[in-house]
Amino acid sequence: MIGTPSEDAKSADANATGNLESSWGFEIELTVCPYCDWNYLLQKGSLPQQCPHCHRESLISIQDSIEELPYLGSPELALSFGLSGDVLARGIIDFSRGIPYPPLELVPDVLVSRLKQIYIPVWLVDAEVQSNWKAEAGFNYQVISHQDQYSEHRGGWASHEVTEGRIRWEPRAGCLNRSYENISAPALEDAQRLNRLLGVYDLSQAHPYLPEVADQTFVRLPTRVIEDAWTDALPAFQSAASRDCQEAAGADHLKDFEWKPEFAKQHWSLLLQPVYSTFYIDDEGGIQPVLINGQSGKVSGTRRSSVKRAQRTAWIILFAAIITFAISLIVTTLGIVAPLLLPIGGIGLAISVFIGAGAVLPLTVAWQFNRSQRSDPEN
Repeated sequence: MIGTPSEDAKSADANATGNLESSWGFEIELTVCPYCDWNYLLQKGSLPQQCPHCHRESLISIQDSIEELPYLGSPELALSFGLSGDVLARGIIDFSRGIPYPPLELVPDVLVSRLKQIYIPVWLVDAEVQSNWKAEAGFNYQVISHQDQYSEHRGGWASHEVTEGRIRWEPRAGCLNRSYENISAPALEDAQRLNRLLGVYDLSQAHPYLPEVADQTFVRLPTRVIEDAWTDALPAFQSAASRDCQEAAGADHLKDFEWKPEFAKQHWSLLLQPVYSTFYIDDEGGIQPVLINGQSGKVSGTRRSSVKRAQRTAWIILFAAIITFAISLIVTTLGIVAPLLLPIGGIGLAISVFIGAGAVLPLTVAWQFNRSQRSDPEN
C-alpha cells in the first residue's frame, strides 16, 4: 500500500505557501545552486550565500517556483551536530594521511575555518505487516571424525580427532504479524552516493524538530516524494522480517526467504541528518569539496596530491645531484695529481647520477596517486 489518504493530504498541503512558515517556525527562503542543482531552504534574508555543497556558485532564489519542488513540509525529527573541533581536526588529519605531497590547504585549520552545516533529508516509515512466509532454516552442528597421520617422530601412523562445523537445512513456514518503525527510505535522488560517502547514522539519537535546529543551517529539500521512496523501503522491510522469522524459527541461518506482505497503517515522517561541508583548493585552482558525517565524523572527498610540491622536491633533489656531480668532478680532476682522489671522485659521480635519477620519483608518485583517485568510485 502506498500513501494512505492522510499521508497524501500531508504531501499535498506541504507545498502550500501559507503553511510553510508556520510549519518551519520561521520565515523561509527557497534557493538553488545553478552549478550542482542542490535546493536549500534558508531563513529569509540570508542571501547572498555560496553553495555549501560544491562551493562554486552563489545560491539564487526560487521563491517564485515553489510549485515545482516535490516536498517542502517541515521535518518531524532531526539529529544534532555533535562533533567537537578536536574530533573534526582528527578526522581531517586522517583523511589527508597517506597522500603524498598533500596540498598546502589540506590542513585542519583551513578546512575547519570553512565549515558549513547542511541538513540532508531522509524519509522514515512505520507500518504494520502481515504475511505468510517460507524459507530454508539453517542450524549449526558439529561432526567429530578421526584422521590418520604419519609422523616419523611418533614412530608411524597416529589417529587424531577432528571437529568440523556444518549446517543442517530444513524448510520452515509461518505467519508474520509485526509492526516496524523507522524504516528509512531515500528522500533524495543522489541518496545512494551520499550514503556511501557519509556512512550510517544512529537514528536512535533523533529528537523532535525545533525551529532553532534549522533557522541558521542550510537545509536540503527532498527531491523524492513518499510514493517514489516506498519501493526503496520494501527491501528494508523484507530484511527486518527475515531476521524476525529466523529468530522465531530458532535458526542460525535463513535463506530463500519468500513472503507476500500486506502493509497497513503507514506513517511517514521526515528526518534531518547533519553534514559538515568544507573544501580545499588544489594545484590547478580547482575546488575539492569535503563532506563530513555530522554525527560519526566520517570524512569523504577527493584526495589530491600536489604536483607543485612534488616538483619543488624534485628540483631540490636535482640541485643536490648537480652539486654532488660538480664536487665529484673537481675531486676527479684533482685525482690527476693525487691518484688517491680518483676512486673518491668516481664514487661521487656515480652517486650524483643516482641522486639525479631519483628526482623523477616525487613527480611519478604524485601523478600515479592522482590518477588512482580519478578512477576511485568513492570519489
